[in-house]
Amino acid sequence: MKKVLGSAVAALAMGTGAAQAADDVTLQLKWVTQAQFAGYYVALEKGFYEEEDLNVTIKPGGPDIAPSQVVAGGGADVVIDWMPSALAAREKGLPLVNIAQPFKSSGMMLTCRAETGITSPADFPGKTLGVWFFGNEYPFLSWMSQLGIPTDGSEGGVTVLKQGFNVDPLLQKQADCVSTMTYNEYWQVIDAGLAPDDLVTFKYEDQGVATLEDGLYVLENKLSDAAFADQMVRFVRASMKGWKYAEENSDEAAEIVLEYDETGAQTEKHQKRMMGEIAKLTAGSNGALDPADYERTVASLMSGGSDPVITKAPEGAWTHAITDAALK
Repeated sequence: MKKVLGSAVAALAMGTGAAQAADDVTLQLKWVTQAQFAGYYVALEKGFYEEEDLNVTIKPGGPDIAPSQVVAGGGADVVIDWMPSALAAREKGLPLVNIAQPFKSSGMMLTCRAETGITSPADFPGKTLGVWFFGNEYPFLSWMSQLGIPTDGSEGGVTVLKQGFNVDPLLQKQADCVSTMTYNEYWQVIDAGLAPDDLVTFKYEDQGVATLEDGLYVLENKLSDAAFADQMVRFVRASMKGWKYAEENSDEAAEIVLEYDETGAQTEKHQKRMMGEIAKLTAGSNGALDPADYERTVASLMSGGSDPVITKAPEGAWTHAITDAALK
């Protein structure tokens, strides 16, 4: 009731009358409802979108949902994706454009059992490494290419195990290392009973092969529509307000996420821990893409020798137009 009254008062104060409908915006998440996306849920719950005259629908993702395909099919106005996946899709003909970059740092890493004897990337050859696919494999393949390590299971190379979105291959010793995020799967390993001393981790950020994650992307042709661009300016402004609130109030942000988790699968302990880690990745970003971070990502993706993720430097793959207006 409080929200309804607030909306009406805000509309009258603007002199527009209650008949003026808010603009509908649909956001497609890269994964399921969790603290990785807390900024958007906070902006929704705290009325930040409402203040910008937006009616935002947040669509959770999942193992069978590719954000790029959703936006291409008209199922969302704006999507969250990792830049390697977005740039690969752009090179293949889907004109995705990064309009904002709330995540400054990468949370990607390989987590290995210490008992395998792996102490550095030089120990990877001959080992089995779990890798996520559906667009998440690109940073890994780029890293292996830079190291000169084949990923076809040949002598001197690694065997790639297509990893589901869990850590079972490590727990069941089917893989020597698995893909994990600092804020999620690593803690699943810990919660399963392994101690940090039982593990060796390799953060992509520390290895110099980090690529940008969780950016906001839209279709390029839609940006030529002034009304759509204006909606995105307001959406980014409210979203970043949500992210900064989440950083400063991480426990509250985690609780808000839990309220929106319709599956009931998330736990308070895990979400609060995740939000604490996520805050480290969004820290330092005001939403505007850092061109140096972009260039580093492109260089990493193009340095794959005979099999790079992208074959040429993209053109028009990002814009500051939306964040410049949003951050005024």
